[in-house]
Amino acid sequence: MRNTLNSPSVAGALRNRSALRNSTNRGRIAASAATAGWHNGRDGGNGWWRHGNGGYGWVGPLYWPFAYYDMYDYAIWGYGYDDSFWGYGYGDIYAGIFAPYGYDDLTGYLPQYASGNPNGPGQTAPASGTPEAAPDQLAQMCGEDSRDIAGLPIGQFQQAIQPTAEQSAALDDLANASVKAAQDIKAACPTDIALTAPSRLAAMQKRIEAMIAAVQTVQPPLEKFYGLLSDEQKARLTALGNEQRQSKTDDDTTGSLGPNCGAAPPGVMDWPTAEIDRTVRPTDAQRASLVALQNATAQAADLLKTSCLTSDPLTPPARLAAVGKRLETMLQAVKMVSAALNDFYGTLSDEQKARFEAIGPQRTAQAESLEVAPTPTHRYRRRLPNPEQIIRRLLGPL
Repeated sequence: MRNTLNSPSVAGALRNRSALRNSTNRGRIAASAATAGWHNGRDGGNGWWRHGNGGYGWVGPLYWPFAYYDMYDYAIWGYGYDDSFWGYGYGDIYAGIFAPYGYDDLTGYLPQYASGNPNGPGQTAPASGTPEAAPDQLAQMCGEDSRDIAGLPIGQFQQAIQPTAEQSAALDDLANASVKAAQDIKAACPTDIALTAPSRLAAMQKRIEAMIAAVQTVQPPLEKFYGLLSDEQKARLTALGNEQRQSKTDDDTTGSLGPNCGAAPPGVMDWPTAEIDRTVRPTDAQRASLVALQNATAQAADLLKTSCLTSDPLTPPARLAAVGKRLETMLQAVKMVSAALNDFYGTLSDEQKARFEAIGPQRTAQAESLEVAPTPTHRYRRRLPNPEQIIRRLLGPL
């Protein structure tokens, strides 16, 4: 894990600003980091918490890597359901409850400790023996707030529409709001590792709330700027978006999976009733809370499904508004599940909690032992490129 995050392919790609603006590249980086511990360091592939477009909603302790970019890909350029933003949904809540990572997996995201740590494994080593740590790379997946990275493609906007003085001032306000939005999202980056299901959902909630704040920051200046444009200028921005989408399609060799809106492959996110009964062994009183939790997750899944769009909005302000509504629904779903989870989790003994937390990692270990060949109906199982393949693609034409 630590070696992957600090490797030239991942660490270098995270500094490649033009590459990060391509959602396919971001998905490859996230996938490489999410499955770094699999197959003895070789490329992983069949993660049960994987998204339909090949990315992952969780990378170690971080929920929603590259959230800022995903929001803007859809809102500004109009990428559809087969892209990053709309792939987030119920599956991520499920992965938050049944974490795919065990404690040993997550230690790769802690500061790198020198061998022979006198404080013992998992404990902080003396500062003099601590080289550069992998969390620096994880923080880059949280977001960047410097203007040249977080800012909207202002230069492209200016070239396309040739703004008037009033429009230029509104565009500057939009650029400043964009940087502020990125700062809000980056501030929700985890500073420690959540080891329990309730704390993981709390981290999800914090991240989503920061994204909602970002939308609220950008929406007013975006509406003002767009409202000042003539029909001709709006048409030019639309044409620019079409060019961006075409460029992405040409570069994406994985193919489109079609609308998914956070949907998981059939059977992948089934409630693990048998595993819970066998390992946790809930009492009758605990089972009532467990049933309430299962019902809450089902309601959350239905809520998120009904919030999917039936058609794409046509303008950037309308698409950003759709982003905000989707995030509000996700927040409602997370809070709904969190309340039921806290009730159930609070009834468990320490031994039962440990067994509950082991369900996800055990499932990951089982998935690791299975090699499923790609089929036309299981394109989400496509094997991931190794680090050398990633860097070659990132250094090639975008």
